[in-house]
Amino acid sequence: MISELRTSSPAARTRVLLLEQDERTRDLLVTTFEQLGCTVRAEADGAGVQRASRLFRPDLALIDVRPGDSVDGVEVARWLRAHDDVPIVFLGTSGETRHVVDAFEAGADDYLVKPFVVSELVARVGAVLRRSHREPRPLHVAGDLEVDVGAHVAVRAGHELGLTQREFAILAVLCDRPGTILSKTRLMADVWGGDHFDLNVVEVHVSSLRRKLEAHGPRIIHTVRGTGYVLRP
Repeated sequence: MISELRTSSPAARTRVLLLEQDERTRDLLVTTFEQLGCTVRAEADGAGVQRASRLFRPDLALIDVRPGDSVDGVEVARWLRAHDDVPIVFLGTSGETRHVVDAFEAGADDYLVKPFVVSELVARVGAVLRRSHREPRPLHVAGDLEVDVGAHVAVRAGHELGLTQREFAILAVLCDRPGTILSKTRLMADVWGGDHFDLNVVEVHVSSLRRKLEAHGPRIIHTVRGTGYVLRP
């Protein structure tokens, strides 16, 4: 498989945002790119793409475009291009020159006509990623929790958590070592840099972090009495 899509580190997987109205095609593409090691966010309408663009922060967008359809893939691409430099590959139902031109004028980096061969799509996507010189951004995924270290964004069950700098740093450290018990002293050193010695401060920040996380799901940061804290989705 192509190296631009597959990576040995799950913390740096390529994120693919997919707009595809046909359920069977959508399922096929999700399965294909997940097998390549990607993280895929699939949407059936343009509104979902706009919401996902900020929270999911994709490395690549695959956009279904059907001339005259109620879901205007060209307009979705224009919106994406105005808000992000994410590479865009169109999956079109028409190969007519005017439709292909419309797609590229809207900001497409490539255009494939349906029905397409999956292996060709994967190769074309890899070529687009190579040309874009975009590196997959560090992403920690733990159940329904996604922590984007580069963007400083944490999302749980589709909700951005709005963490403070210290809360985010604690969560990032715990996510980097899921299942590993980290002492308060270790968290103090990693988050505060060892220049603070009141371990009660760690408890206060972990408590606040838990409240924000548990507003959207069950507890995932657990206390191991006398030892420290552990992230278990």
